[in-house]
Amino acid sequence: MEWSLLTAEQLAAALRAGEVTSAELTDAAIARIERGDKAINAICVPDFDRARAAATDADRARACGEDRPLLGIPVTVKESYDIAGLPTTWGMPPHRNHVPTEDAVQVSRLKAAGAVVLGKTNVPVGLQDIQTFNEIYGTTNNPWDHRRTAGGSSGGSAAALASGFGALSIGSDLAGSLRTPAHFCGVYAHKPSLGLAASRGMVPPPGPALPVEHDLAVVGPMARTARDLTLLLDVMAGPDPLTHGVAYHLTLPPARHERLRDFRVLVLDEHPLIPTGSAVRAAVNRVVDALVDGGARVERDSPLLPDLTEAAVLYRQLLFSGSVARFPVEAYEQLQARAAGLSADDRSLDAAVLRGMLLSHRDWIEANNRRELHRHAWRQLFATYDAVVCPVTPTPAFPHDHHPDPRERRIDIDGVAYPYFDQLVWAGLATLPGLPATAVPAGRSPEGLPVGVQLIGPMFEDRTPLRLAELLEQKIGGFQAPE
Repeated sequence: MEWSLLTAEQLAAALRAGEVTSAELTDAAIARIERGDKAINAICVPDFDRARAAATDADRARACGEDRPLLGIPVTVKESYDIAGLPTTWGMPPHRNHVPTEDAVQVSRLKAAGAVVLGKTNVPVGLQDIQTFNEIYGTTNNPWDHRRTAGGSSGGSAAALASGFGALSIGSDLAGSLRTPAHFCGVYAHKPSLGLAASRGMVPPPGPALPVEHDLAVVGPMARTARDLTLLLDVMAGPDPLTHGVAYHLTLPPARHERLRDFRVLVLDEHPLIPTGSAVRAAVNRVVDALVDGGARVERDSPLLPDLTEAAVLYRQLLFSGSVARFPVEAYEQLQARAAGLSADDRSLDAAVLRGMLLSHRDWIEANNRRELHRHAWRQLFATYDAVVCPVTPTPAFPHDHHPDPRERRIDIDGVAYPYFDQLVWAGLATLPGLPATAVPAGRSPEGLPVGVQLIGPMFEDRTPLRLAELLEQKIGGFQAPE
């Protein structure tokens, strides 16, 4: 039996039935990593000795009658999470020897649920790229085409899942960092509602692991099926006990519907600031056909939709407004000089980024107030619709591009070059208001690359897009292993 590509749900059933042990699953996963990861470079910090010991402990616990949600299941963890005794570098060379002594809260939850942690997955420098490469650990390749990126910043986790290196992984998402790698590698990911899952212990080194209320960023699950996403989200969900008390229990509402024909879905495949490539448009249409065939109510336009251009500009401003906090004074002054040279009528995304980096506190409050208007508009929209289907990025995985100045990079959309970071507009659609969004596989491009879409749901109704993902998986299929 080839266990490595089975789902977590299937592995849990086999473990309960006594068909396999955790030790056997862990050895199989380690063997697969040692055999296949040289070409992919997804697992940047292996932890095989402790994984084998944890698997032995899981088998003993099961023999004593224990049965936890992830008991004995091999998983991986994004490098940016603290794991006691392993380096947490965020791909930044000055911190290559930073070794925390305490697990991140989500790592603790994985272990409490019985998971066997195989090791850590690769990230871009500072988690600040749509690709995954750094000077410490090198480049992570897309399992479908090694000349292309696996995405970022959870690229190592997505590549590991597509390659069968563990059944589950955990990552994070500020600018599509869960959704884009899932889309590029043909797996599933879920960006939870803002604040749903505690993130303490996922902090840039050498900062202390303190509880933080993030403005846009979340932590979330990655898997090879929609049901596995829900399984892992149930382990991850819940606030930080340091700020909410250990007795606090979070209950998410059930999905709005159980049958495809009961869903009301708004579909978007055009953005005013960047075109949608033909391969991604075809994937959206494939999902639309499945929805219509299943009896769902599908619409392509709605006056309830917040203004997409304003949303993209606002997102970029808020995204970059916090990025300059650690900049040296000289670098900050250079930004001020560049901003002074901007034309007053320059409304480009690059100009929004520069202005965002220099927002005063007063300006930030004003921007945040505009965001609240967008959140209100989304609440009104979700009184009429249950989910929004749209692209994750305009294209499938693109070729590696390590130009040292990201402003000089370009993304090719059907033969036309566009600024590299403009592809983030679709990721920002859910991130700006803090909405849950599930990335699902939706077929292949003409070149054979995976193509996904995202399903955006109502705030704190994460089970609704997750259920829709599950129903779509039954209609159009889901993860396929790279050939």
